[in-house]
Amino acid sequence: MFLTQTVPRQREIIEVVLRNGWDYMRSLLTGGKTDEPQLPTPAVLKNILVDLGPVYVKLGQLLSTRPDLLSAAYIEELSTLQDEVPPVPWSEVELVIRKQLKRPLEETFRTVNHVPVAAGSIAQTHRATLADGKEVALKVQRPGIDITIAQDIALIQGIADLVARTDFGQNYDIKSIAEEFTKALEAELDFKREAGFTDQLRRNLSASRWYDPTQIVVAEINWHLTTEKLLVMEWLDGVPILSADLSIIHNPQNLIPARKAITTLLFRVFFQQIYIDGFFHADPHPGNLFYLIDGRVALLDCGMVGRLDPRTQQILTEMLLAIVDLDAQRCAQLTLQLSDSAQPVILAKLENDYDRMLRKYYNASLTDINFSRVIYEILQIARNNKIRLPSNMGLYAKTLANLEGVARTFNPEVNLFDEIKPLITDLFSRQLLGESPVRSLLRTALDIKSLSLQSPRQIELLLDRVTSETLQWNLSLQGLDGVRRTMDDAANRLSFSILVGSLIMGAAMISSRATTSQLSYVSSVLFAAASLLGLWLIISILRSGRLR
Repeated sequence: MFLTQTVPRQREIIEVVLRNGWDYMRSLLTGGKTDEPQLPTPAVLKNILVDLGPVYVKLGQLLSTRPDLLSAAYIEELSTLQDEVPPVPWSEVELVIRKQLKRPLEETFRTVNHVPVAAGSIAQTHRATLADGKEVALKVQRPGIDITIAQDIALIQGIADLVARTDFGQNYDIKSIAEEFTKALEAELDFKREAGFTDQLRRNLSASRWYDPTQIVVAEINWHLTTEKLLVMEWLDGVPILSADLSIIHNPQNLIPARKAITTLLFRVFFQQIYIDGFFHADPHPGNLFYLIDGRVALLDCGMVGRLDPRTQQILTEMLLAIVDLDAQRCAQLTLQLSDSAQPVILAKLENDYDRMLRKYYNASLTDINFSRVIYEILQIARNNKIRLPSNMGLYAKTLANLEGVARTFNPEVNLFDEIKPLITDLFSRQLLGESPVRSLLRTALDIKSLSLQSPRQIELLLDRVTSETLQWNLSLQGLDGVRRTMDDAANRLSFSILVGSLIMGAAMISSRATTSQLSYVSSVLFAAASLLGLWLIISILRSGRLR
């Protein structure tokens, strides 16, 4: 159905793809099939996505969070995609704002700056002043963007259906990726959802024993004016952190300590989000980290967030320690614990791949190890071993990569190991003892008490079953189906071999004692039957390729 509804867009896509030199898509979009499509080079793929427009730029940004699907070269290239586009004229934006407000615009705002401070593919932001004098930021959805996105989503889903028919599409679960992308894109059209994320993040960061909560800022949402297409929030005065002039607030001799303090603050803020709260800002690029005029640091744009359950948090914490210890065996075990696929994995090969990857860091100083790159390489080794990891692992890796990149650029003297060492120690103590050691001790005591009360009864039931011969063992061993089929084939061929031999022997005996023409005829029939069955058996063995 999508092929007939989006013909003009298909033609435009084909023209863009062919102009950038990717001939494979031509056959794909016209119904052709291939078993193993090859991606264009990273630079060409980026150009294709940029030429196709904002929706496909968003697709590229999503793919940049999936190192479990793409190699490092593609991840690095797609991570540079920005969805900055020319702003929409104020006359069109004003219509959207008026439709979203319950009261006239003139009564709600004292002033609105008609020139946007930022413009993206989904929305653009204007500075305004409320009637009570409070300054706010207005994030306004671009007019008609919901219709454009709906059309492109239908086309992307249709293309995913075509690719899903190939081995490539099945191996990489293209339909699931397309569904994940469409859900993420549709969610970005609901600004109430982003407002909820912003509020939750602000609450989570308002208390911590790792940093001073007064030094980190997340904008406060004005819920009375916020709708699905209009987000109204506190205006924060500042500049992107990499272009901040710290000398305005700090003395020249204090600039290095100030940079170190800000770097430490950022690491601790994000480590709390990831490893304690399980809810984290997943796009900490330099434009979303602001240095405010009062010296505080602000997190902007909470449209992309990641979530981690407690079990995954624990595994990732142990993974950090395994990376520090350069423990390939433990990395392999933890990767399998993260895996959500049931496909068999050769553990020895996985361990060897990790060992080969980590070996280049054996003689390196811990301060020189790029942790985010190591995590990317771990995810890519998992991909090469056909291990399917949850999609939030990509967001996790991208968040750490962005954070580490900003930190090293902002403060080249940062010692990453010194920053995370005390946090890892604290994380393990939290996992062992919980937030309240006394509460954890009491819970353990209750578990021991319950076990001590239940154990005698459980042992009694076990002995009863053993003595009454009602105890049953249910064993489930994976990988035996192939062995069973091989044994069945071998048994069948052995039976045929015995049958052929019996026919030959019977024919020989009858032939040696034949005194009439009828017995000679029976002997000939038996020889013919034995010859045909023997020939069929030989052909089947040769066709199976298992003749030894």
